[in-house]
Amino acid sequence: MEPPINNIKLSQTAKDQLVKLKRSTKIEQWNILCRWAFFRSLAETAPPSVVPIPADSNLEMTWKVFGGELADISILALKQRCLSDGLDLTPDVLAQQFRLHLHRGIGYLAGDSNLRRIEDLVGLAVTSLPVSN
Repeated sequence: MEPPINNIKLSQTAKDQLVKLKRSTKIEQWNILCRWAFFRSLAETAPPSVVPIPADSNLEMTWKVFGGELADISILALKQRCLSDGLDLTPDVLAQQFRLHLHRGIGYLAGDSNLRRIEDLVGLAVTSLPVSN
């Protein structure tokens, strides 16, 4: 499956936020934190604001590194979200939306004062699961 972006270069702000997250969660791999952040943003009902995001840090990874075993699922989730938000599935839109969701998610995780350890990160995922009757 074709990724929305081949090389992901983060903003310096996002890198600084990831450093904070690495310190608090003890998760050492950037790609794992970025995956959590991406899916955290997708879970929001509102679309991310379209803002310019500089690629001004030295933190860069390939899509394969970002996605790992979830690479294809991540692409499908992004496409579904774009469709839900009434957006086209053109390569430019997918790349833009991926970057917006990734950076928004990093900001959400870094700004969560209750996120102090890996268990808190897992708790976010568990509490956001739908409850079936």
